[in-house]
Amino acid sequence: MTSLRARLSDGLFAMVAGPDGPAARERIHTTPGPRWFPPGSPIQRVHGDTSMYIGGLRALLLQSLHPLAMAAVDDFSDFRHDVWGRLARTSTFLAETTFAAAPDAERAVAVVRAVHRHIAGTAPDGRPYRADDPHLLTWVHVAEVDSFLTAHQLFGAAPLTDAECDTYVAQASVVATKLGASDVPTTQAQLRSSLDAFRAELTSTPAALDVARFLITDAPIPRRARLPYAALTRSAVATLPRWAREPLHLPDRPRLDSTLWRATGHVSTRGLRWLSSAQPVPGEPGSSATIAVPEPRVEPAAPVVPVTPHAQVTTPDLDEREI
Repeated sequence: MTSLRARLSDGLFAMVAGPDGPAARERIHTTPGPRWFPPGSPIQRVHGDTSMYIGGLRALLLQSLHPLAMAAVDDFSDFRHDVWGRLARTSTFLAETTFAAAPDAERAVAVVRAVHRHIAGTAPDGRPYRADDPHLLTWVHVAEVDSFLTAHQLFGAAPLTDAECDTYVAQASVVATKLGASDVPTTQAQLRSSLDAFRAELTSTPAALDVARFLITDAPIPRRARLPYAALTRSAVATLPRWAREPLHLPDRPRLDSTLWRATGHVSTRGLRWLSSAQPVPGEPGSSATIAVPEPRVEPAAPVVPVTPHAQVTTPDLDEREI
């Protein structure tokens, strides 16, 4: 059983993190130096939990409703042909900005900003878009953080308190601001308000429907993983706001969402947590001190239990890296 678990765990990690995953994990978690966030802080707990699988899928679906974001993805992203490469790059970026030494986190952000400067075009409706548009970056961030937090509160190993949720939103805002987003929410209340404000800009498009279809029915998932993946996607759909489902032609069944699919999400994330815990634990970082980053003042979070140092973010999200 131990051998089978190890093989399954290695296969899962290879799919998510790519061939360079083990080396990246060692670098991210063992390089000496200060980090942006303290060990065990809310952002590390959320991004290090297997509920991110569901949160990432939810974020993909929600983000696709913005026509300009989808135009950029449609014109410049190769996610349909390089799903696993895209997933590895995204998970590495999130891990670097959450767990890595500050110079590595800064370098990851600088690379993304450099890429964004070269991404611009015209959407099918005639409107121009730019990947470095602060408002568009804020939409991507808001959808992402709302999805990660929603999934964690429903399926995470240790849901956050209300104060810790505010801290998580504030900590995540640090990364978004460094990427160039504007008017970034720093509390749960502001996050909800920002999501509501964006609703007037959201609509169904052929590109959005294509992404939803790809994620739910056409993703190139190995045969042995298709049933678990289907459980994750259906659990992700069940956590979406109800107003976001019809535009994506997704089912809206509140009773099933709160019973069958919520239970399915719990089983799925617990199974993934069991597999992920079989991964080797890198050595402790040389320093767990944090540097001073511009962060909004929020109510201090209650003490938290540090996450394991080998935690690796795993999400196929349309994040700020490749809008």
